[in-house]
Amino acid sequence: MNAPLRRAGVVVMILFGLLFVNLNWVQAYKADDYRNSDYNGRVQLAEYKRQRGAIQTRNGKVLATSKATQDELKYLRTYPAGEAYTPVVGYKPVNLAETGIERAEDDYLAGTSDLLFADRIREMFGRESSGGNVILTISARAQETAFNQLRNNNVGAKKGAVVALDPTTGAIQALVSMPSFDPNPLVSHDTKAAQAEYNRLNADPDKPLLNRALSETYPPGSTFKVIDSAAALESDINPDTVLPGGSSYLPPQAGRPIGNAPGVNCPSTLSLERALTISCNTFFSRLCVDKLSAERIKAEAKDFGFEDEDLTVGQLNGEGSQVAASRTGDMLRPDGEQDPALLAQSCIGQSDVRMTPLQGALIAATVANDGLQMRPYLVHQLKGPDLTTVHYTAAPRRERQPISDDTAGQLRQMMESVVRNGTGRRAQISGYTVGGKTGTAENGNGAPDHGWFIGYVLKDGKPISAVCVFLERAGSGGSSEAARIAGRVMAAVIADRGGD
Repeated sequence: MNAPLRRAGVVVMILFGLLFVNLNWVQAYKADDYRNSDYNGRVQLAEYKRQRGAIQTRNGKVLATSKATQDELKYLRTYPAGEAYTPVVGYKPVNLAETGIERAEDDYLAGTSDLLFADRIREMFGRESSGGNVILTISARAQETAFNQLRNNNVGAKKGAVVALDPTTGAIQALVSMPSFDPNPLVSHDTKAAQAEYNRLNADPDKPLLNRALSETYPPGSTFKVIDSAAALESDINPDTVLPGGSSYLPPQAGRPIGNAPGVNCPSTLSLERALTISCNTFFSRLCVDKLSAERIKAEAKDFGFEDEDLTVGQLNGEGSQVAASRTGDMLRPDGEQDPALLAQSCIGQSDVRMTPLQGALIAATVANDGLQMRPYLVHQLKGPDLTTVHYTAAPRRERQPISDDTAGQLRQMMESVVRNGTGRRAQISGYTVGGKTGTAENGNGAPDHGWFIGYVLKDGKPISAVCVFLERAGSGGSSEAARIAGRVMAAVIADRGGD
């Protein structure tokens, strides 16, 4: 055999060898990926052959269901409750990526979960079965109150979020993001129309696809003073301790002084409780620089859940929607030494401090629950297709204890003064004890300030709900309006529980 033929034979052998290796790679390692790919038409036909399970609130309101059709895909996903629940439920499209509970509980809703193995066996003997049903912790009354109050707020804010949860269990009672959107067009079997709707939403400058309650962080303003107060109380300062305040404060090495919000008359000296009640910026900046430290503030915030990059919201022990980590930012100079100017700004929730609305609700819930922070969750139960077999029921789980019960009691005393005598008066609920903290956060570049409120409601000392309301670029009166909305949401939770 001459040399050119020999070389050609070697090349052909190598090519056949590579083809053989690739074939085995596809069959042995990539088969499941290709079989389950969203782009595999046979997978779609098989998936839509079985009716997908429903998603419901704990009191039975149907949020997502599947209806029979006459087209090739035998069931159409529908969302009868509309956009009020989209940040929780998400959506399950034909060719796009699913989101929310639809994604977190996809296997169970589709009927392919191992928990539904017996139903699939029955299916082999000719008995049709559907996917499993997911029961959420959401209070329909609280969710819809939060959505309507946020959308119709009195300061003209176009964006915002509300989170409410049970401080004793972590069960989420309401989770709203504004603006929201109707998920129904996104699940159309006309995939071109669904893609066009997604493109429209994605191009919207108001970013309705963002879940502002979980995935976005914002400067928390004066709500961060609850963290400062917790650090102070656990450093041998009590609510009655008197420290300097004043109309302005120039931190060491700072370029400009810190002042108080318009209308806040902060005396030269005042107690910790009074400073929180009237939201005295100069008091808290001095407190952090003179009595505490950047290390102490960052450690306290971390104890409350800041910097947590592993938190998800769905099942307690399963997959869920990823929550953005809240951050305290940098409070040090390049040489590693504490920067008093950055620390002073950070302690009033400015500089690089950033927080999710969920984190704000968790702070209030921790104070209400004697210093125990419970893991937040959305899924109450997983029920079989017959709605009687229960495969999973949430068992509340303690996440952390950032403060002692004594410190929590002192913080409640102070936060209740905020609502009774200070900036949070509009959150009051007759016959109930409400505590909270307002926050106004500068937004930079001359944009209107954000408005915040975090708070809780108790009856006979027992926690009922903790809430965070965030109004993006709300401007003047934003924090007061946030307090009013919070009061309405907590009252809705009370009504849903029969007024207990």
